[in-house]
Amino acid sequence: MSQIFSPPWWAKNPHIQTILPVLTKVDRPVLQRERLELADGDFIDLDWQGTPEAKQPILVIIHGLEGSAESHYARRILAASKASGLCAVVHHHRSCSGELNRLPRGYHSGDTEDLHCTLQHLKSHFPNNPLLAVGYSLGGNVLIKYQGEQQELSLIDKAVAISAPLQLGSCANRLEKGFSKVYQCYLIKQLQQKMHGKVAKPELSTLMPINKHDIDSLTTFYAFDDKVTAPLHGFDGVDDYYNRASGMPYLSRITKPILVIHAKDDPFMTEAVIPAREQLSQQVQYELHENGGHVGFIDGGSPWRPRYYLEKRILNFLISLEKSPC
Repeated sequence: MSQIFSPPWWAKNPHIQTILPVLTKVDRPVLQRERLELADGDFIDLDWQGTPEAKQPILVIIHGLEGSAESHYARRILAASKASGLCAVVHHHRSCSGELNRLPRGYHSGDTEDLHCTLQHLKSHFPNNPLLAVGYSLGGNVLIKYQGEQQELSLIDKAVAISAPLQLGSCANRLEKGFSKVYQCYLIKQLQQKMHGKVAKPELSTLMPINKHDIDSLTTFYAFDDKVTAPLHGFDGVDDYYNRASGMPYLSRITKPILVIHAKDDPFMTEAVIPAREQLSQQVQYELHENGGHVGFIDGGSPWRPRYYLEKRILNFLISLEKSPC
């Protein structure tokens, strides 16, 4: 069913839609951390809200680049999940839970293996509980790619992807232009800080593809992905990474229900992320809105207490809201 999102007059600017939610986070949820040890000797952290009852769905939340359970969108969906009686767990990408991961490698936009490990872990402990998922930005791209790769074997029954950068190369190019450079600078500084942390570790420094003196020169995503992301994760340069990790080709292969939401005015993206009808499988429901910014979608309230479209739409798509509390 097609939905209509309409921003208030004061939130039609895409940068207001993108920035204001960061400045108006909801209260921090009470979460229980679980550390998942990986086969390669590394770890990822899962943050739980509630304990699922028998056969109760579990919502898996997949955050975006340099996000976490602390991200504004994660806090809001956690609050909405709690209010609706839905148990939820945040899947943290490596190094995003507040502690550097142990290996030189980190995470990237096409990293579906770690997500699969989390899902297998959940299924092993809760085999009769349906798994639902929502992915934001980079996490949305990972989710789409995973669903397209796994098809009927996917452990996720139903999913939602928000503001996914489905063509990574065009998105990297967009972030080098105009006001969008502000977002790039903010995120690159966080990535650089983590790289400095890794090269400072004697056991990792000689394994890194870059030394501490060159990290700060990587001021664009294209440069960072070429010198760091690609070599650390087995890609033959940045273009190979962007081609192989982009989610767009996987939309046609998805065999389980998924809702994909984009905004035309998203300052992280270009029209290249908007799929044509023939690129979508019958299980993909696509919503393209004129406004919304990047993971914004403020639909009312006031600048001091904005109200949002996303949480209502996500939960209405994934599951009935009439659930008993965890």
